[in-house]
Amino acid sequence: MSAIARYYNHAGYNVSGYDRTPSKLTANLEKEGIKIHFSPCIGAIPADIEETLVIYTPAIPKDMEELVYVQEKGYRLIKRSRALGEIASTQKCLGVAGTHGKTTTSTLLSHLYTHSGEGCSAFLGGISKNYHTNLLLSKNPVLVAEADEFDRSFLQLFPDVAIITSTDADHLDIYGDVNTIREAFAEFAGQIKENGALVLKKGVTIDLSNVKAKVYSYSFMEEADFCPRNTELQQGGYFRFDLAYPQFTTLKGETVPAGVLEGCTVGIPGWVNVENGIAAAAAAMLGGVDPQKVKEALAAFQGVERRFDIHINTPQIAYIDDYAHHPQELSSAITSIRNMFPGRKITAMFQPHLYTRTRDFAAEFAQSLSMLDELILLDIYPARELPIEGVTSEIIFKDVTVGNKVLLKKEEALEYLRGRDIDIMVTFGAGDIDRLIVPIEEMLKERIK
Repeated sequence: MSAIARYYNHAGYNVSGYDRTPSKLTANLEKEGIKIHFSPCIGAIPADIEETLVIYTPAIPKDMEELVYVQEKGYRLIKRSRALGEIASTQKCLGVAGTHGKTTTSTLLSHLYTHSGEGCSAFLGGISKNYHTNLLLSKNPVLVAEADEFDRSFLQLFPDVAIITSTDADHLDIYGDVNTIREAFAEFAGQIKENGALVLKKGVTIDLSNVKAKVYSYSFMEEADFCPRNTELQQGGYFRFDLAYPQFTTLKGETVPAGVLEGCTVGIPGWVNVENGIAAAAAAMLGGVDPQKVKEALAAFQGVERRFDIHINTPQIAYIDDYAHHPQELSSAITSIRNMFPGRKITAMFQPHLYTRTRDFAAEFAQSLSMLDELILLDIYPARELPIEGVTSEIIFKDVTVGNKVLLKKEEALEYLRGRDIDIMVTFGAGDIDRLIVPIEEMLKERIK
């Protein structure tokens, strides 16, 4: 939502809004001239109904008093997804969808366009560490959009090129079951323009019968249309690889013969990021970005805040923060950390996000977290939800097989850490666990001095 706010603010509109809690991001928005309030306040709503557009996300509870007020008074009210869809409809749209990986992949894709000199506008779900923002603006009529499946928001987009990274079970409070999720992704794929392209993770199963675009596969682990060859794991979890690609026709109408980009690297560690990089590279090249410039841009990518974000990396202590809030994301991140730091002890703090997700995936969360050496499990961050009877972090905790585990309130976490021997520290979660990042980093840096 903050990228949309920045877009309209940059266009010269008076922008104001509500957020639940102050953060680094809201502070930056306020510095940019956007007025934000943190308690529901009808008096903060602009009084001119005819001139005010209200944009909201499904994260806002339906009974939130400001939302109810603007509905009753007749303000023009649209979801964020519709606003993004309207903006995207005027440009060549590259949409990145998937239950996991879409923020890093969309940020990578926008970076490939920007670093290459082609340029693009981009609405991202995280803060790019290359550009220190989640909004990019360009005169080139190409827009990279993170296509969010929550509440079927991505069905507002009709992309020229789309990436689908995964279609795992998630948001079951909305979809009910994984088959319904995959039906929504199939509908999204069917909206790709006929002369466009779908870049699909190999192994992802969706119905492609209504897809008019050309379909290309990608993978890190398997042979695919876009895949790595001669992969070498290097120090620190970085990979060197040759990127193989097929013959294809770009959105510019140029035919590119099959080939191999030798000696590629991604500027951040972890095999998952190589796979995300391959997907982004495929979409960029299909869009018309020169393959050699894609290679150069991959190496210069600095990552996304809160996506495998390495704050400390020393022989004594390392600290990584990651947004992972689904069992599959946790498993992938922990595997990458094991690759980076073989034989070292991993202590992780995890804050579950949503009562429904905790209820639906309790066993899977326990299995993923059992890959750790030590677990600090926090209370559930509710976001938009009301409590569900019997659903607490305990239903995960009881099945975690790690011997060193503790269940704490967020307010107790820092004090607990002060008394622990830390080797590799990781924070996981999509709630307000990010408020602990700076204090944890400062505490651990003191131990290195």
